[in-house]
Amino acid sequence: MATNRTYEQIKIGDTAEIVRECSSNDLLVFAHASGNHNPIHLPDTDWTGDGLIDKPVAPAMWVGGLASAVLGNILPGPGTTYKSQTFRFITGAAVGDKLHVKVTAREKKPENIVVFDMSVTRGDGVLLVEGVAEVAAPTETIEFDASNLPAVLVQRHRHFNRMIELAKTLPPLPTAVVAPDDPSSLDGALMAAREGLIIPILVGARDRIEAAASELGEDLGAFELIDIEDESDAAGRAVALVHEGRVQAIMKGHLHTDHLLHHVVKRDGGLRTRRRISHVFVMDIPGRKTPVLISDAAINISPDLNTKVDITQNAIDAALSLGLETPRVGILSAIETVNPAIPSSLDAAVLSKMAERGQIKGAIVDGPLAMDNAIDIQAARTKGITSLVAGHAEVLIVPNLESGNMLAKELTFIAHAEAAGLVIGAKVPVMLTSRADDSRARLASCALALLYTHWQKTGAPAGILDRNGE
Repeated sequence: MATNRTYEQIKIGDTAEIVRECSSNDLLVFAHASGNHNPIHLPDTDWTGDGLIDKPVAPAMWVGGLASAVLGNILPGPGTTYKSQTFRFITGAAVGDKLHVKVTAREKKPENIVVFDMSVTRGDGVLLVEGVAEVAAPTETIEFDASNLPAVLVQRHRHFNRMIELAKTLPPLPTAVVAPDDPSSLDGALMAAREGLIIPILVGARDRIEAAASELGEDLGAFELIDIEDESDAAGRAVALVHEGRVQAIMKGHLHTDHLLHHVVKRDGGLRTRRRISHVFVMDIPGRKTPVLISDAAINISPDLNTKVDITQNAIDAALSLGLETPRVGILSAIETVNPAIPSSLDAAVLSKMAERGQIKGAIVDGPLAMDNAIDIQAARTKGITSLVAGHAEVLIVPNLESGNMLAKELTFIAHAEAAGLVIGAKVPVMLTSRADDSRARLASCALALLYTHWQKTGAPAGILDRNGE
């Protein structure tokens, strides 16, 4: 409980101080609260116009405004009201700076007025802001529980931004785009081409693809277009382009998943390998320090244990390609204990033991875990679970397609996550997005495919993901 200092209790020379680290989220919250959308203050923005993401500068008023946290919470504390404030701004703050905010009582005036000197210095002692605040101090003791302040969730997708920027450093991926004959699927492919992620070969009905391009105002003259009217035949031609060595990935356009996968998985002329193919969703969830991978939510309906082994290994490989070192994998069930009446709990326990014995490689695997204690550390502690994964899972292996599909769509439409999708286990990655996905989801899927292909070829990711979330 925070307790204030009344006017009578304050003495000249009294001081109070807090230390606050500047984060990207602070700048976004300030922009929304103040209406100041100056691009130099916003993270993930190219404000110099050179095509690169620039480091943001903290707004001067945000830095100076930190004085109110000391005055309102500590000295004088709850019940304080501002009368006036002057600032002298000396230099700026940046994301990651630790800011020391200090106020010192300088003068007491009639009518409960107290004058404070204030300063904000960086951790290295550099003075950023100095000024004088005049406040009306409280006359009655007030206690306040600051922990009751509602949490704020900032809806931003920094993981996908990073993923796309990393992919741009790699050579573009020759990609067969199957039936991109609606504006959304075509725009996603063309956007990825403009960003240098793919070199598309458009495979499908020329008239429909050109109509979609006309609706977008795009010129397809720079791209190869193979005119095939039937969608299933177009999918077959895309698979053939892989065997011819002309493409290293396949991207789904505006066709049904079954039509594409039929040609991918067929025994003669398909793209099978010794490993079972599976789908991986990579979710960029606001507030999470790392992406969250979910598998399998699109291909294997009711996988048996052998199939789950491949699903788990495929998902681990995808996580490694994103730069997640030794990813933490939670095998989900309805409960966190083994119950023979719940088959998914038995599978989870076996998968966990197989990982311990090296039959599943590259990650820390634990299960069974329920969804709450897989991703929330407090839920895991409440249930007394001791695990390196519980509360920290970055990869979630679901019991079946239905549960995975519902989980991914709940995160997308309720938790405001962005999703990228990739089929792994075939000879080349297949970007398997929903026909309802927007262009950015398709762009992120292209970035994922490029990073995964680079990892397959080199055995190393294009970059290491910072688990601190910045």
